[in-house]
Amino acid sequence: MVLLQEIKKINDYEWEIPQSYRNDMRVAVRLFVTRRLLEDALGDRSLEQAINATTLPGVMQPVVVMPDMHQGYGFPIGGVAATRLTDGVVSPGAIGYDINCGVRLLGSRIELGAVEPVLSNLADALNRHCPSGVGVAGEYHLKDAELAQVCRIGARWALKKGLATEEDLLRTEEAGCLDGADPSRVSSQTKKRGLNQLGTLGAGNHFIEVDVVDRLYDDQAAQAMGLQEGMLTLQIHCGSRGFGHQICTDYVQELQSAVHRYGIKLPDRELVCAPLDSPEGKDYLAAMRSAANYAFCNRQLLAHAARLAFEEALAGVINNWQLHQVYDIAHNMGKTETHIVDGKKVKVCVHRKGATRAFGPGSPELPEAYRSIGQPVLVPGSMGTASWVLAGTAESMARSWGSSCHGAGRVMSRSQAKREIRGDRLRNELEANGIHIRAGSLPGLAEEAPRAYKDVDEVVETVHAAGIARKVARLRPVIVIKG
Repeated sequence: MVLLQEIKKINDYEWEIPQSYRNDMRVAVRLFVTRRLLEDALGDRSLEQAINATTLPGVMQPVVVMPDMHQGYGFPIGGVAATRLTDGVVSPGAIGYDINCGVRLLGSRIELGAVEPVLSNLADALNRHCPSGVGVAGEYHLKDAELAQVCRIGARWALKKGLATEEDLLRTEEAGCLDGADPSRVSSQTKKRGLNQLGTLGAGNHFIEVDVVDRLYDDQAAQAMGLQEGMLTLQIHCGSRGFGHQICTDYVQELQSAVHRYGIKLPDRELVCAPLDSPEGKDYLAAMRSAANYAFCNRQLLAHAARLAFEEALAGVINNWQLHQVYDIAHNMGKTETHIVDGKKVKVCVHRKGATRAFGPGSPELPEAYRSIGQPVLVPGSMGTASWVLAGTAESMARSWGSSCHGAGRVMSRSQAKREIRGDRLRNELEANGIHIRAGSLPGLAEEAPRAYKDVDEVVETVHAAGIARKVARLRPVIVIKG
């Protein structure tokens, strides 16, 4: 167990576990946290998991942990680790089971006051148009060849079907498609799970949320993103559904033997991995990219469904009911990127698990509209609390592998939340605060209660003060749709 006194304080928002802490560590762990958030993290295994990640072959300095950290499978949620392409490994547990779980933000010119009387109708329309729940199927029943195409071209599949715009793709990370996907590296069971879940929300912490822009902190960035105070926005939080989960399950099992073949010693078998240039590593990456593209397409189809819901509920009430894309980002992904290390350009595989890319101004990967301000960073809060729009910085590129936090971060397990919180009371409390709730089950609602999560405002203040992201806008929820 890691003790507070063993962690070096750099400043009020940055701490370090030095490489000398344990003799098998290859690099240090850099923590972007306040003292209070750090003390909270000592209650689970997240710091130990970050230390374990420093033993991965080819890992580069440092392994980074965000303020929303909590214990995950083998690797902390809120963790970032980069491994060299030449001699590094890829670890499914350091990417996550819900591959390319991410957030899409849509903006509008809809004033809250103009539609407040019909918000309940809008909530009903969103609930109808956007299927949610465990194992729920959507309206897109794919053939095997269509699924393979989704895996290869991602959100561009939706564009070909007339369910996306070019601007949607332009304002999506990687333009909604990772190169190198190969659906032949995906098991038949995985494909079966993916055939009918496209365009669905799922359950757990996934949601669709209508928010109002509560406050702006950076007028230039907000203007570039099309965000105005008092106007509605829409967030979509989901991933690759059972398709991505099955891929991670399959490869975690398959790579257990690979670590022995390649003589890799690990302090935790959940951190199972394979060399990036090995057949096993290449197969996993090809499958992971297939799931990532599935997720990009999934959020695009949900965005199309949400637009239909807005038209249905608001077209007779106001004229400007349209939604424009702000950005779509992933927070469970392994990406090949070029970073500056010791003054030299180095190609690495960046594992982000419960952490989002936060590239700074001037990054060529960003659309032209955002190149001068930095990448939009979307940080949803817990249900009923604020969410944030941030922007990436030059500091994030230099100190955190171009990464920032992804949400509030849990402090209470789902089972504990269900034991301690009554879903019906929570729903009544949220609705009394002016939030329209549509939920598939009351226990599922209790799992995502605000007190099951950290204070998202403190999490955001931490990354802002540390300089690895900067505040652009704060959002306040008015409608929440849960599976």
